[in-house]
Amino acid sequence: MLFEPYNLAGIELKNRIVRSATYEKRANEDGFVTDALIEFYKDLTRGGVGLIITGNALVHVSGRTSSQMTCIHNDFYIDKLKRLTNAVHRFDGKVILQLIHGGRQCFPDLLGGENPIAPSEVHDPSTKITPREMTNEEIWEIIDAFGDAARRAMYAGFDGIQIHGAHGYLVSEFLSPHTNRRDDYWGGDEGRRFHFVEEIYKAMRKEVGNNYPILIKMNVDDFVEGGLEPEESVRVAKRLEELGMDAVEVSGGMYESKGKTCQIDILKKEQEAYFRKASRLFKKELNIPVILVGGIRSKNVAEDVLQRGDADLISMSRPLIREPDLPNKFMQGKEKADCISCNGCLRFKKLDVVKCVQLKTV
Repeated sequence: MLFEPYNLAGIELKNRIVRSATYEKRANEDGFVTDALIEFYKDLTRGGVGLIITGNALVHVSGRTSSQMTCIHNDFYIDKLKRLTNAVHRFDGKVILQLIHGGRQCFPDLLGGENPIAPSEVHDPSTKITPREMTNEEIWEIIDAFGDAARRAMYAGFDGIQIHGAHGYLVSEFLSPHTNRRDDYWGGDEGRRFHFVEEIYKAMRKEVGNNYPILIKMNVDDFVEGGLEPEESVRVAKRLEELGMDAVEVSGGMYESKGKTCQIDILKKEQEAYFRKASRLFKKELNIPVILVGGIRSKNVAEDVLQRGDADLISMSRPLIREPDLPNKFMQGKEKADCISCNGCLRFKKLDVVKCVQLKTV
């Protein structure tokens, strides 16, 4: 099943392998697409992946999470983004743009010294930062920014968009009872915590119409005390399906939960696909496609996930940093990725670009 074609909300994929959104650190300091970023995605496309989800693209200047991240918060980014989509399509690839606001997981040095914004003033012990609670006007401004970014992504030729609603960034923060402690339209109970992502989805649909694919990446579990848990997460996903969301990628964790998102030392098959139980739960409750990410390293594990109906698509990040041609290698008989899950590639502040630190470069 892994190498069978698949129709994802009208996007014809040549196989079921998805390159999960991964920060590349290859845009320039102003967030424009560079030749290096284009070559990076050309390598992934030639490497055989069925669908690329780009590294997160910034929808508003108040949500910057890192330097040299791709930006889409203004129309003047569109032309160079078109160069990226044209390059991928030239090699018969498919590419979706992930949209993000970093919320409280931004750093003041990337925000001109300002404190990051969030649903509530909840201290983050991992960053030692206490964000500023957003006003109602600011919330609507960010919602509009997501809608505008969706329009730009469509004009730039992306095959669809993905909302980053996982890993403790702003959308995730509104959904989580740990980070959203408001008592207004935007928080206070499960239904009100849903309003932010609901309004973002509606703003996007207003800009791109009903036939343009919109996906979401979301936490099944925050892995922090008082955070989002699987039972509520599934209910959130069902609400999104009812709205018209086209697919959901299942993940988990945030900065505070430390190693839960990208687990290290995945050396045995039993350690792989660590969000599989969650994706199985989503599959039982949803009719839209479920994408599984998290520690998948072996071809037969990926096949088993699909055969047993625990997910519809297999998403990978770290293995494709080391081997962008891994899908082709799988097709040629390779059984397991070379990635040793050391997480060296995630220490991007110390790297010139995001890359496998185990590989020697000339």
